[in-house]
Amino acid sequence: MTRIDLHCHSTASDGTLTPAQLVTAGAAAGLDVMAITDHDTTGGWAAAAAARPDGLTLVRGAELSCRWFGAEEYPIALHLLAYLFDPAEPRLAADLTALRSDREQRAEKIVDKLRADGVPITWAEVHGYAAGGSVGRPHIAQALIRAGLVGTTNEAFASRWLGAKYFVPKADLDVFEAVRAVREAGGVAVFAHPRATVRGRVVPDQLIADLADAGLFGLEADHEDHSPVERAHVRGLAEDLGLVVTGSSDFHGTHKTVRLGAFTTAFEAYEKIVSAATGVPVLG
Repeated sequence: MTRIDLHCHSTASDGTLTPAQLVTAGAAAGLDVMAITDHDTTGGWAAAAAARPDGLTLVRGAELSCRWFGAEEYPIALHLLAYLFDPAEPRLAADLTALRSDREQRAEKIVDKLRADGVPITWAEVHGYAAGGSVGRPHIAQALIRAGLVGTTNEAFASRWLGAKYFVPKADLDVFEAVRAVREAGGVAVFAHPRATVRGRVVPDQLIADLADAGLFGLEADHEDHSPVERAHVRGLAEDLGLVVTGSSDFHGTHKTVRLGAFTTAFEAYEKIVSAATGVPVLG
């Protein structure tokens, strides 16, 4: 059986393994295919490709920060997994650059708020944890752990800290525009953990149907933040809409307890993704 994990993060965004370490770990975990999907960046692609072990197929992608602005009260944040797109396509490249810039500015604002309350962390320290990658809240969490103020990343993300008191909003792409941009770049868009109520509000099924009409290709069903009932719901919705179903670990290294290959994608779904993409090929 081919083991396929299509949602993995490296130090290019908020994972704890470098891109080279990530692909090495993927092979060691018995994966045959893995995707590198760092947040809003392709910065880990080259290093992952250069270090790819024999026998491991690499899918290059990114996880895009998006928002649905049609919700009542206030917009709902969501993530799109974009696979095998051309990173040089001007529209999507500009979108990713803008998202990364906003992510860094947001992180610096959070650090400023923490320091104003006497929290002993510095921007230089947080920036250093990113190791040249895109700076995000997990790097601030590392600084809070080092300072002995929290014990885990999850604790740092709770309301007392980064979840509410020191929360700073970030810019996101309109999800419909993101789907169109991924398609224009020859890529394939899959909605990441669409029913993860443990993360907060989720979008209605009608929004997913509208996204399917706009070019959404698949739904991530098997994910640690989906309950069995939520996984079944996503599978049923995908079947009704003619979308592929994926499963993946959403691996972040030590920032999460989930392991590579904890959830996987069926080979048939993977084949459909690869066949539909025209941006860049898989490697391997």
